[in-house]
This record gives sequence, structure tokens and C-alpha cells, in this order.
Amino acid sequence: MVNCLGGDPTTLDRIDIDIPLVTRLLAEQFPQWAKLPIRAVEPGGWDNKTFRLGEDMSLRLPSAERYAGQVEKEHKWLPRLAPLLPLPIPVPLAMGQAAEGYPWNWSVYRWLEGENATIDCIEDLDQFAAKLAQFLIALQQIDPTAGPLPGEHNFFRGGPLSIYDTETRNAIASLHDKIDTDAVTAVWESALESNWQGAPVWLHGDVYATNLLVHKGCLSAVIDFGCLGVGDPACDFTIAWTLFSGESRKTFHLALSVDDSTWARSRGWALWKGLITLAKNIDTNPLTAETAQQTLNAVIDDYNRVV
Repeated sequence: MVNCLGGDPTTLDRIDIDIPLVTRLLAEQFPQWAKLPIRAVEPGGWDNKTFRLGEDMSLRLPSAERYAGQVEKEHKWLPRLAPLLPLPIPVPLAMGQAAEGYPWNWSVYRWLEGENATIDCIEDLDQFAAKLAQFLIALQQIDPTAGPLPGEHNFFRGGPLSIYDTETRNAIASLHDKIDTDAVTAVWESALESNWQGAPVWLHGDVYATNLLVHKGCLSAVIDFGCLGVGDPACDFTIAWTLFSGESRKTFHLALSVDDSTWARSRGWALWKGLITLAKNIDTNPLTAETAQQTLNAVIDDYNRVV
């Protein structure tokens, strides 16, 4: 799972969450479910550790303090949003409390069937792109009154890109001999030229393939709303360059019907994430670095088509 934060927390930031701990938490707080089988979900996520509980439920436990505040936000807002959306999203069933040496609140959710989206498991990528766009449009149309504004709780998703200007330029500088710095700088500065001028709208904040479920080849659910907030929706469109390409990217763009400035800011969000991921992994994790480089190439190519 790609996390919401600009830089990944270190291993020391995260705590060990295993089946024995979860078993103790359930026995103490939800004894009615304590005898159900518990299985770790793989990949289990970085922001949260996820387990399957029996056949119909899942457990989600924050892995570090920076993610702990998202639990109450999800419990407050997801039940209100779910009935208004065209696809299933996680529905919280119960909130667990800190206990047994585990320091934060945690969640029991209804289980959603599906596998993480990949090109190989999607039957029709154009149809998938259109369906995802319809979901995001529906999310944006929900009344945002009193919704959480961008902040530390969602790592400023929905806020101005300028908050990541220094981090982005530092990443460009560190990669000066490995990427086309002039090209990525041009994309970044184009993205910074505008801000969202409309009223705040709901945004998921972390629309990546690992947070989209596929069942029988089709988009079946959207999960992981830890970065949920209201603000500029541009950050939700970065999947145009991380999953889609060619016709599917065009389908996604047309279905969203966003203006050029919003699309440029979305490119900026994708560029930022690609740059910091590449800078972090280029010497240690070739596969992750290659994926980040592919995102940068896609963003640059898309930018060059419109300038």
C-alpha cells in the first residue's frame, strides 16, 4: 500500500502487530468474535495492519502514531458517505480501544471481497477508468459541510501543492544525474501555477491501485480512507499516471471533465510522489525505483502533449 505521507515512517516508528496481539484485543473487547479465525492480509499495508476476521469482517490497526488519528475520522464519516456512493467502501462495525500494550484505537470493518487492482486482473481498463471516475464524481458531489480540511491527519491532501515544494525540489536535486531535471521542474512549476478556486469537495486522498478492489475483472470497491478530507480533488486523479495509460487515461480524464489547471495540479501530485519514491529507493530497491521512474515518464509525456 502506498502511504499518505511524503516520506515513509522508519521501521522504528512502526510497532509490531501480530495475530497473538489481535487475539488478545478481541478476547478482551469483543468476546463475541474472539473464536473466529484470524488471518493476516497480504499485502497488509504500511499505514495500517489488516487482518481478516472469520469470513465477513476485517480488522485494521494503525501501525504508527501518525496514522492513529484517522480511526475516529473514518468511524465518523464513512457510514455517512457509504449510502451515497456507487461502489462499496469500508463500513466500520466497531471501534477497539488501546489495550494489551497496543497504544491506539483500532477498527472492525465489514469484509469487502476483491483483490488489489493490477493491469493483469482488470478485464477492461477503459471501463475500469470510467467507473472510477464516476465514483470520484459522486464523492465530490456529497455535501462537504463540516468535513475535515487538509491537515496533518491526511498529510495535507486536498491542500495546495506548495506545501511539498521544498521536498520536491530537494528530490530533484538529489536525482540531478539520474533524471531529466529540466523536464520534471517544468512539470512541477506548471502544477504550482494554480490553486483550487472552487468550494471544498470530498476527496479520498490516496487513490492508488492498492486501494481499489477488483472482483471478476471489474472495479468492485474502494478502500483505505485514512487520507479522507475536503479540499482540492486534484490529488485523487494521480492514478491517471500510476495505473492508466493511453486510451484508459484519456477515458478517465474525459469522464472527470476537469479543467486544465486541475489536471496540471494532479500531474504535480503524481510527480511529487514519483520523485520522493525514486529518491528514496533508487539505490536500494530497483523494482520500486523502476515503477517510480515509469510514473515520472508518464507525467512528463502527458505534460509535453499539452505544451
